[in-house]
Amino acid sequence: MLVPRFAHSHRVVAGSLAMAVLLQAAPALAQGSNKAQRAAQAAPAAAADLRDGEAEARLLAVYRLTAEGRGREALRAAEALARDYPHFQLAQLAVGDLLTARTRPIRRLGDLPEPDSVRSIEAAATLEDLRTESRQRVDAQRSRPPANTIPTQFLELSPRSRHAIAIDASRSRLYLFENSAKGLRLVADYYASVGKMGIEKSLEGDQRTPLGVYFITSRLDPATLKDFYGVGALPINYPNPLDLSRGKTGSGIWLHGTPSNQFARAPLATDGCLVLANPDLERILRTVEPRSTPVVIARQLQWVAPQAIQSERKSFDAVLNAWRDAKTQGDLSRLMAFYAPDFQGQRNKPLEQWAQVLHAETRALRGRELHLKDKSYLRWTDSADTMVVTFGEVAEGARTGPVKRQYWARRGQQWQIFFEGVIG
Repeated sequence: MLVPRFAHSHRVVAGSLAMAVLLQAAPALAQGSNKAQRAAQAAPAAAADLRDGEAEARLLAVYRLTAEGRGREALRAAEALARDYPHFQLAQLAVGDLLTARTRPIRRLGDLPEPDSVRSIEAAATLEDLRTESRQRVDAQRSRPPANTIPTQFLELSPRSRHAIAIDASRSRLYLFENSAKGLRLVADYYASVGKMGIEKSLEGDQRTPLGVYFITSRLDPATLKDFYGVGALPINYPNPLDLSRGKTGSGIWLHGTPSNQFARAPLATDGCLVLANPDLERILRTVEPRSTPVVIARQLQWVAPQAIQSERKSFDAVLNAWRDAKTQGDLSRLMAFYAPDFQGQRNKPLEQWAQVLHAETRALRGRELHLKDKSYLRWTDSADTMVVTFGEVAEGARTGPVKRQYWARRGQQWQIFFEGVIG
Protein backbone atom coordinates (compact mmCIF):
# COMPACT_ATOMS: atom_id res chain seq x y z
CA MET A 1 0.00 0.00 0.00
CA LEU A 2 1.33 3.43 -0.85
CA VAL A 3 1.78 5.90 1.97
CA PRO A 4 0.32 9.35 1.17
CA ARG A 5 2.97 11.99 0.55
CA PHE A 6 3.25 14.88 3.01
CA ALA A 7 3.07 17.40 0.20
CA HIS A 8 -0.35 16.01 -0.74
CA SER A 9 -2.10 17.61 2.21
CA HIS A 10 -0.62 20.74 3.72
CA ARG A 11 -3.68 21.14 5.94
CA VAL A 12 -3.30 17.68 7.47
CA VAL A 13 0.37 18.17 8.31
CA ALA A 14 0.06 21.74 9.56
CA GLY A 15 -2.90 20.70 11.69
CA SER A 16 -1.19 17.65 13.15
CA LEU A 17 1.90 18.31 15.20
CA ALA A 18 1.41 22.05 14.95
CA MET A 19 -1.97 22.62 16.60
CA ALA A 20 -2.51 26.02 18.16
CA VAL A 21 0.82 25.93 20.01
CA LEU A 22 2.91 25.46 16.93
CA LEU A 23 0.89 27.69 14.62
CA GLN A 24 1.14 30.54 17.12
CA ALA A 25 4.84 29.92 17.56
CA ALA A 26 5.71 29.61 13.87
CA PRO A 27 6.47 33.30 13.20
CA ALA A 28 8.73 33.59 16.24
CA LEU A 29 10.47 30.30 15.51
CA ALA A 30 10.96 31.19 11.86
CA GLN A 31 12.47 34.58 12.73
CA GLY A 32 14.48 33.69 15.81
CA SER A 33 15.58 30.09 15.37
CA ASN A 34 18.46 30.17 12.91
CA LYS A 35 20.39 27.95 15.27
CA ALA A 36 17.51 25.46 15.24
CA GLN A 37 17.34 25.54 11.43
CA ARG A 38 21.07 24.85 11.11
CA ALA A 39 20.82 22.02 13.62
CA ALA A 40 17.92 20.40 11.75
CA GLN A 41 19.69 20.56 8.40
CA ALA A 42 23.03 19.30 9.74
CA ALA A 43 24.02 15.66 9.48
CA PRO A 44 23.28 13.60 12.62
CA ALA A 45 25.96 14.21 15.22
CA ALA A 46 27.87 11.55 17.11
CA ALA A 47 26.86 11.30 20.74
CA ALA A 48 30.21 12.69 21.87
CA ASP A 49 29.66 15.80 19.75
CA LEU A 50 26.23 16.69 21.12
CA ARG A 51 26.21 20.04 22.89
CA ASP A 52 24.09 21.83 25.46
CA GLY A 53 20.87 23.23 24.03
CA GLU A 54 21.26 21.37 20.74
CA ALA A 55 18.46 18.84 21.29
CA GLU A 56 15.94 21.57 22.06
CA ALA A 57 17.08 23.67 19.09
CA ARG A 58 16.58 20.69 16.79
CA LEU A 59 13.15 19.93 18.28
CA LEU A 60 12.04 23.53 17.70
CA ALA A 61 13.28 23.26 14.13
CA VAL A 62 11.04 20.20 13.67
CA TYR A 63 8.12 22.23 15.00
CA ARG A 64 8.91 25.11 12.66
CA LEU A 65 9.14 22.87 9.63
CA THR A 66 5.87 21.20 10.58
CA ALA A 67 4.06 24.50 11.06
CA GLU A 68 5.30 25.58 7.62
CA GLY A 69 3.87 22.43 6.06
CA ARG A 70 7.29 20.97 5.20
CA GLY A 71 6.39 17.52 6.50
CA ARG A 72 9.05 15.45 4.75
CA GLU A 73 11.85 17.63 6.08
CA ALA A 74 10.26 17.68 9.53
CA LEU A 75 10.10 13.88 9.65
CA ARG A 76 13.72 13.49 8.57
CA ALA A 77 14.82 16.00 11.22
CA ALA A 78 12.66 14.35 13.90
CA GLU A 79 13.98 10.87 13.09
CA ALA A 80 17.57 12.11 13.25
CA LEU A 81 16.87 13.81 16.57
CA ALA A 82 15.26 10.67 18.01
CA ARG A 83 18.21 8.61 16.77
CA ASP A 84 20.76 10.92 18.45
CA TYR A 85 18.65 11.29 21.62
CA PRO A 86 16.65 8.04 21.88
CA HIS A 87 15.54 8.95 25.42
CA PHE A 88 14.15 12.38 24.41
CA GLN A 89 10.42 11.68 24.64
CA LEU A 90 9.33 14.81 22.77
CA ALA A 91 11.49 13.75 19.81
CA GLN A 92 9.88 10.29 19.77
CA LEU A 93 6.45 11.90 20.05
CA ALA A 94 7.18 14.16 17.08
CA VAL A 95 8.19 11.17 14.96
CA GLY A 96 5.01 9.31 15.91
CA ASP A 97 2.75 12.25 15.13
CA LEU A 98 4.42 12.97 11.82
CA LEU A 99 4.05 9.35 10.75
CA THR A 100 0.43 9.20 11.90
CA ALA A 101 -0.30 12.42 9.99
CA ARG A 102 0.31 10.50 6.75
CA THR A 103 -2.93 8.58 7.27
CA ARG A 104 -5.25 10.83 9.27
CA PRO A 105 -5.50 14.33 10.73
CA ILE A 106 -3.95 14.78 14.19
CA ARG A 107 -5.91 16.88 16.65
CA ARG A 108 -3.14 17.50 19.14
CA LEU A 109 0.43 16.63 20.11
CA GLY A 110 0.50 12.92 20.94
CA ASP A 111 -2.97 12.18 19.60
CA LEU A 112 -4.16 8.90 21.15
CA PRO A 113 -7.60 7.40 21.90
CA GLU A 114 -9.28 8.42 25.14
CA PRO A 115 -8.03 6.40 28.15
CA ASP A 116 -10.09 3.33 29.02
CA SER A 117 -7.93 1.69 31.69
CA VAL A 118 -5.67 2.56 34.61
CA ARG A 119 -2.64 1.99 32.43
CA SER A 120 -3.94 4.20 29.65
CA ILE A 121 -4.94 6.87 32.18
CA GLU A 122 -1.34 6.92 33.41
CA ALA A 123 -0.14 7.16 29.82
CA ALA A 124 -2.54 10.05 29.23
CA ALA A 125 -1.10 11.87 32.27
CA THR A 126 2.42 11.37 30.89
CA LEU A 127 1.30 12.71 27.52
CA GLU A 128 -0.19 15.78 29.17
CA ASP A 129 3.13 16.40 30.93
CA LEU A 130 4.89 16.16 27.56
CA ARG A 131 2.44 18.61 26.01
CA THR A 132 3.14 21.05 28.84
CA GLU A 133 6.89 20.57 28.43
CA SER A 134 6.57 21.22 24.69
CA ARG A 135 4.50 24.34 25.31
CA GLN A 136 7.02 25.67 27.86
CA ARG A 137 9.92 25.15 25.48
CA VAL A 138 8.12 26.88 22.60
CA ASP A 139 6.86 29.76 24.75
CA ALA A 140 10.40 30.40 26.04
CA GLN A 141 11.56 30.89 22.46
CA ARG A 142 8.59 33.07 21.54
CA SER A 143 9.18 35.36 24.51
CA ARG A 144 12.92 35.85 24.58
CA PRO A 145 14.27 38.45 27.04
CA PRO A 146 14.83 41.79 25.29
CA ALA A 147 18.40 42.26 24.10
CA ASN A 148 20.87 43.70 26.61
CA THR A 149 18.53 43.33 29.59
CA ILE A 150 19.02 41.63 32.95
CA PRO A 151 16.72 40.44 35.76
CA THR A 152 15.89 43.20 38.25
CA GLN A 153 17.48 41.27 41.11
CA PHE A 154 21.02 41.84 39.83
CA LEU A 155 21.68 45.40 41.05
CA GLU A 156 25.44 44.92 41.18
CA LEU A 157 27.63 41.88 40.81
CA SER A 158 31.21 41.62 42.03
CA PRO A 159 33.96 40.73 39.54
CA ARG A 160 34.55 37.70 41.78
CA SER A 161 31.21 36.37 40.56
CA ARG A 162 32.17 35.40 37.04
CA HIS A 163 28.74 33.92 36.37
CA ALA A 164 25.18 34.15 37.61
CA ILE A 165 22.03 32.07 37.22
CA ALA A 166 18.39 33.13 37.18
CA ILE A 167 15.37 30.80 37.00
CA ASP A 168 11.94 31.82 35.73
CA ALA A 169 9.62 29.16 37.17
CA SER A 170 6.66 30.36 35.08
CA ARG A 171 8.61 29.48 31.92
CA SER A 172 10.47 26.40 33.27
CA ARG A 173 13.62 28.24 32.23
CA LEU A 174 17.15 28.66 33.58
CA TYR A 175 19.24 31.59 32.32
CA LEU A 176 23.05 31.56 32.52
CA PHE A 177 24.94 34.86 32.59
CA GLU A 178 28.58 35.76 32.18
CA ASN A 179 29.85 38.66 34.27
CA SER A 180 32.65 40.84 32.88
CA ALA A 181 33.86 44.44 33.03
CA LYS A 182 31.07 45.24 30.57
CA GLY A 183 28.42 43.83 32.91
CA LEU A 184 26.14 40.81 32.78
CA ARG A 185 25.60 39.08 29.46
CA LEU A 186 23.13 36.27 28.82
CA VAL A 187 25.08 33.38 27.30
CA ALA A 188 22.66 30.42 27.44
CA ASP A 189 19.25 29.33 28.64
CA TYR A 190 17.75 25.91 29.26
CA TYR A 191 14.50 24.13 30.04
CA ALA A 192 14.37 23.21 33.76
CA SER A 193 11.96 21.24 35.96
CA VAL A 194 10.81 22.33 39.42
CA GLY A 195 8.91 20.75 42.31
CA LYS A 196 5.91 18.45 41.87
CA MET A 197 3.82 20.86 43.95
CA GLY A 198 5.26 23.96 42.30
CA ILE A 199 7.24 26.73 43.95
CA GLU A 200 7.54 28.73 47.19
CA LYS A 201 8.96 26.04 49.45
CA SER A 202 8.28 26.48 53.16
CA LEU A 203 8.37 23.04 54.78
CA GLU A 204 10.54 19.94 54.70
CA GLY A 205 9.05 17.44 52.25
CA ASP A 206 6.49 19.79 50.66
CA GLN A 207 7.90 18.99 47.17
CA ARG A 208 8.17 22.67 46.29
CA THR A 209 11.10 24.63 44.89
CA PRO A 210 12.15 27.65 46.96
CA LEU A 211 11.96 31.23 45.73
CA GLY A 212 14.69 33.71 46.58
CA VAL A 213 18.36 34.63 46.22
CA TYR A 214 20.74 31.73 46.78
CA PHE A 215 24.33 30.74 46.13
CA ILE A 216 25.88 27.53 44.85
CA THR A 217 27.68 26.05 47.85
CA SER A 218 29.65 23.16 46.30
CA ARG A 219 30.07 20.84 43.33
CA LEU A 220 29.26 17.22 44.15
CA ASP A 221 31.40 14.47 42.64
CA PRO A 222 29.18 12.52 40.21
CA ALA A 223 31.06 9.34 41.13
CA THR A 224 29.46 9.56 44.60
CA LEU A 225 25.92 10.12 43.29
CA LYS A 226 23.18 7.75 42.22
CA ASP A 227 22.31 7.61 38.51
CA PHE A 228 19.08 9.44 39.43
CA TYR A 229 21.06 12.71 39.67
CA GLY A 230 22.63 12.43 36.23
CA VAL A 231 26.04 13.90 35.46
CA GLY A 232 26.36 15.88 38.69
CA ALA A 233 24.81 18.19 41.23
CA LEU A 234 25.24 21.72 42.59
CA PRO A 235 23.66 22.31 46.03
CA ILE A 236 22.37 25.79 46.90
CA ASN A 237 22.15 27.40 50.35
CA TYR A 238 18.47 26.83 51.06
CA PRO A 239 17.32 27.75 53.65
CA ASN A 240 19.11 31.11 53.53
CA PRO A 241 18.95 33.63 56.41
CA LEU A 242 15.74 35.17 55.03
CA ASP A 243 14.13 31.72 54.85
CA LEU A 244 15.22 30.94 58.41
CA SER A 245 13.84 34.23 59.69
CA ARG A 246 10.49 33.19 58.20
CA GLY A 247 10.55 29.77 59.86
CA LYS A 248 11.08 27.80 56.65
CA THR A 249 12.45 24.26 56.89
CA GLY A 250 13.98 21.69 54.59
CA SER A 251 17.35 21.09 52.95
CA GLY A 252 19.06 19.37 50.04
CA ILE A 253 17.94 21.67 47.21
CA TRP A 254 20.23 20.97 44.26
CA LEU A 255 20.64 21.77 40.60
CA HIS A 256 21.14 18.33 39.09
CA GLY A 257 20.75 16.21 35.98
CA THR A 258 18.53 13.33 34.91
CA PRO A 259 18.92 9.53 35.00
CA SER A 260 20.82 8.04 32.08
CA ASN A 261 17.60 6.65 30.56
CA GLN A 262 15.73 9.97 30.67
CA PHE A 263 16.49 13.15 28.72
CA ALA A 264 14.22 15.57 30.60
CA ARG A 265 11.60 15.57 33.30
CA ALA A 266 8.14 17.11 33.33
CA PRO A 267 7.89 20.83 34.25
CA LEU A 268 6.57 19.89 37.72
CA ALA A 269 8.42 16.69 38.60
CA THR A 270 10.98 17.05 41.40
CA ASP A 271 10.98 16.95 45.19
CA GLY A 272 12.07 20.60 45.17
CA CYS A 273 15.31 20.53 43.20
CA LEU A 274 15.94 22.16 39.83
CA VAL A 275 16.58 19.53 37.15
CA LEU A 276 18.18 20.04 33.74
CA ALA A 277 18.97 17.69 30.87
CA ASN A 278 22.44 16.25 31.32
CA PRO A 279 24.07 18.03 28.33
CA ASP A 280 22.74 21.35 29.67
CA LEU A 281 23.89 20.64 33.21
CA GLU A 282 27.33 19.70 31.92
CA ARG A 283 27.69 23.25 30.58
CA ILE A 284 26.67 24.63 33.98
CA LEU A 285 29.09 22.31 35.79
CA ARG A 286 31.96 23.39 33.54
CA THR A 287 31.12 27.06 33.94
CA VAL A 288 30.02 28.14 37.40
CA GLU A 289 32.07 28.55 40.56
CA PRO A 290 30.81 27.34 43.96
CA ARG A 291 30.32 29.98 46.68
CA SER A 292 30.52 32.98 44.34
CA THR A 293 27.75 32.12 41.84
CA PRO A 294 24.34 33.58 42.76
CA VAL A 295 21.17 31.69 41.84
CA VAL A 296 17.96 33.73 41.69
CA ILE A 297 14.78 31.63 41.62
CA ALA A 298 11.72 33.74 40.79
CA ARG A 299 8.09 33.07 40.07
CA GLN A 300 8.53 35.25 36.99
CA LEU A 301 11.61 37.27 36.05
CA GLN A 302 11.33 40.95 35.21
CA TRP A 303 13.90 42.12 32.66
CA VAL A 304 15.26 45.68 32.56
CA ALA A 305 18.12 47.58 30.96
CA PRO A 306 21.07 47.84 33.40
CA GLN A 307 20.86 51.62 33.46
CA ALA A 308 17.24 51.39 34.67
CA ILE A 309 18.39 50.13 38.09
CA GLN A 310 21.38 52.43 38.51
CA SER A 311 19.45 54.77 40.80
CA GLU A 312 18.49 51.87 43.10
CA ARG A 313 22.10 50.72 43.21
CA LYS A 314 23.40 54.20 44.02
CA SER A 315 20.72 54.69 46.65
CA PHE A 316 21.70 51.52 48.48
CA ASP A 317 25.40 52.27 47.97
CA ALA A 318 24.87 55.39 50.07
CA VAL A 319 23.29 53.29 52.85
CA LEU A 320 26.15 50.80 52.92
CA ASN A 321 28.75 53.58 52.87
CA ALA A 322 27.04 55.19 55.87
CA TRP A 323 27.33 51.85 57.71
CA ARG A 324 31.01 51.67 56.75
CA ASP A 325 31.65 55.24 57.94
CA ALA A 326 30.08 54.53 61.32
CA LYS A 327 32.26 51.46 61.73
CA THR A 328 35.40 53.27 60.56
CA GLN A 329 34.80 56.03 63.11
CA GLY A 330 34.07 53.57 65.90
CA ASP A 331 30.72 55.21 66.54
CA LEU A 332 28.94 52.22 68.09
CA SER A 333 25.72 54.06 68.80
CA ARG A 334 25.36 55.09 65.15
CA LEU A 335 26.59 51.70 63.98
CA MET A 336 24.05 49.74 66.04
CA ALA A 337 21.22 51.81 64.55
CA PHE A 338 21.81 49.92 61.29
CA TYR A 339 20.94 46.59 62.95
CA ALA A 340 17.37 45.31 63.31
CA PRO A 341 16.03 44.35 66.76
CA ASP A 342 15.43 40.80 65.44
CA PHE A 343 19.02 40.54 64.13
CA GLN A 344 20.56 37.06 64.10
CA GLY A 345 24.28 36.90 63.45
CA GLN A 346 26.56 34.07 62.44
CA ARG A 347 26.35 31.07 64.77
CA ASN A 348 22.93 32.32 65.92
CA LYS A 349 24.32 35.26 67.87
CA PRO A 350 21.59 37.69 68.94
CA LEU A 351 22.05 41.45 68.67
CA GLU A 352 23.46 41.85 72.19
CA GLN A 353 26.29 39.40 71.49
CA TRP A 354 26.89 40.80 68.01
CA ALA A 355 27.38 44.24 69.53
CA GLN A 356 30.40 42.79 71.33
CA VAL A 357 31.75 41.45 68.02
CA LEU A 358 31.35 44.88 66.41
CA HIS A 359 33.00 46.57 69.37
CA ALA A 360 36.03 44.28 69.02
CA GLU A 361 36.21 44.87 65.26
CA THR A 362 36.09 48.67 65.59
CA ARG A 363 38.82 48.60 68.25
CA ALA A 364 41.00 46.48 65.94
CA LEU A 365 40.69 49.15 63.24
CA ARG A 366 42.45 51.69 65.48
CA GLY A 367 41.04 54.57 63.47
CA ARG A 368 42.03 53.17 60.08
CA GLU A 369 39.58 53.66 57.25
CA LEU A 370 37.55 50.64 56.23
CA HIS A 371 37.29 49.81 52.51
CA LEU A 372 34.57 47.61 50.99
CA LYS A 373 35.83 45.67 47.99
CA ASP A 374 34.08 43.57 45.34
CA LYS A 375 30.56 44.48 46.34
CA SER A 376 27.48 42.59 45.18
CA TYR A 377 23.90 43.77 45.67
CA LEU A 378 21.13 41.26 44.97
CA ARG A 379 17.63 42.50 45.62
CA TRP A 380 14.70 40.24 46.47
CA THR A 381 11.19 41.67 46.67
CA ASP A 382 8.07 39.74 47.68
CA SER A 383 5.98 40.68 50.71
CA ALA A 384 9.12 42.49 51.94
CA ASP A 385 12.11 44.19 50.37
CA THR A 386 15.45 42.44 50.99
CA MET A 387 19.01 43.17 49.89
CA VAL A 388 21.65 40.43 49.93
CA VAL A 389 25.02 42.16 50.16
CA THR A 390 28.48 40.59 49.81
CA PHE A 391 31.79 42.43 50.10
CA GLY A 392 35.39 42.16 51.17
CA GLU A 393 36.13 44.21 54.29
CA VAL A 394 39.72 45.56 54.15
CA ALA A 395 41.24 48.01 56.62
CA GLU A 396 43.51 50.80 55.36
CA GLY A 397 47.04 49.42 54.97
CA ALA A 398 45.96 45.79 54.99
CA ARG A 399 46.22 43.59 51.90
CA THR A 400 43.30 41.30 52.68
CA GLY A 401 40.30 41.03 54.97
CA PRO A 402 37.23 38.90 55.60
CA VAL A 403 34.51 38.43 53.00
CA LYS A 404 31.17 39.21 54.59
CA ARG A 405 27.54 38.72 53.66
CA GLN A 406 24.72 40.81 55.06
CA TYR A 407 20.96 40.57 54.66
CA TRP A 408 19.21 43.93 54.83
CA ALA A 409 15.45 44.48 55.10
CA ARG A 410 13.61 47.69 54.35
CA ARG A 411 11.60 48.64 57.42
CA GLY A 412 9.53 51.66 56.51
CA GLN A 413 11.95 54.15 54.98
CA GLN A 414 15.01 52.59 56.62
CA TRP A 415 17.23 49.69 55.62
CA GLN A 416 18.31 47.49 58.55
CA ILE A 417 20.60 44.44 58.81
CA PHE A 418 18.94 41.27 60.09
CA PHE A 419 21.84 38.89 59.37
CA GLU A 420 25.61 39.24 59.06
CA GLY A 421 28.36 36.68 58.79
CA VAL A 422 31.82 35.91 57.43
CA ILE A 423 31.81 33.61 54.38
CA GLY A 424 35.48 33.70 53.46
